[in-house]
Amino acid sequence: MAKQDRTALWNRLEALLSEAGVDLDALMRREGDDAEIKCVVVAPSFRGCVEEVARATRDQVVMVRVDDGTARALDAWVETGQLRSRSEAAAVFIKAGLKLHQDQLTKVSDALRDVEESKRRLAQRMKEVLGNGGQMGQE
Repeated sequence: MAKQDRTALWNRLEALLSEAGVDLDALMRREGDDAEIKCVVVAPSFRGCVEEVARATRDQVVMVRVDDGTARALDAWVETGQLRSRSEAAAVFIKAGLKLHQDQLTKVSDALRDVEESKRRLAQRMKEVLGNGGQMGQE
C-alpha cells in the first residue's frame, strides 16, 4: 500500500473513531511518549464467519489444546448464545484468523505449490536418468 493510501486510510480511521467518541491524541498522551501504540482492525466479516460456520458442514476434526484463558474466552462466546459449542467458537476464530492473514496464507500456498512442482520435475528427471520408471533394482 502506498504511503498516501495509508495516510488516507489512517485519516479516515481517525475520523471514524472520533465520531465514535475516541480521541487518539488523548490515548497516546495517556500512554506516554515512549509507549508502543497498536491499532488492531477487525474486519466486519466476523459476523460473516459466524454465519459461514453455522451453515457449513464441519466434518474435519482438528485436535487443539488451549490454555485456561482461551478456554474461558471460548466458553464466554458460547454463553452469548450465538455459538453452540467450544468447537464452533474455535472454528469461527480459526476461519476469521485465516481470512485476516489471507495474504500470508497465499504466499505459503504458492511456496508449497513450487515445492510440489519441484518434486514432480525431480521425479521426471530420475525417470530419464534411470530409464526404468525411476525404480532401481528392476532390470
